[in-house]
Order: sequence, then structure tokens, then C-alpha cells
Amino acid sequence: MPKMKTRRAAAKRYSFTGTGKVKYKKQGLRHILTKKSTKRKRNLRKTGILSDAETERVKKLLPYG
Repeated sequence: MPKMKTRRAAAKRYSFTGTGKVKYKKQGLRHILTKKSTKRKRNLRKTGILSDAETERVKKLLPYG
């Protein structure tokens, strides 16, 4: 059986933790930062963890993740 191809768009956006959870970078920290509060910008710096339902979808896109 041939190798499965990885969806490159998903590979650039998501990565896996050691326990199998999916990490992603939060959106909203690229531009128009003046109207956002310092607390909000600080919390956007942290990596997000996908929910279990979304994790199943990402695992299909990243077969070797």
C-alpha cells in the first residue's frame, strides 16, 4: 500500500503534543493591535488546544502526526 499524503496546509497550522493533543496558534495577533487590551494580547500568545471533536478531524489530515 502506498504512503498516505499529509495535508500540507494542516501541517503548517497544527502540531501534536506528547499525549496526542493538537496545538495551534491563536488568531488575532497580526494587526490592528491598538484597540485590543494588553490582557487579551497576552492571552493570544499562548498556544491553543483543540477540542476532542476537532482533534479527530485533524488526525485524518495528518496521518503521521
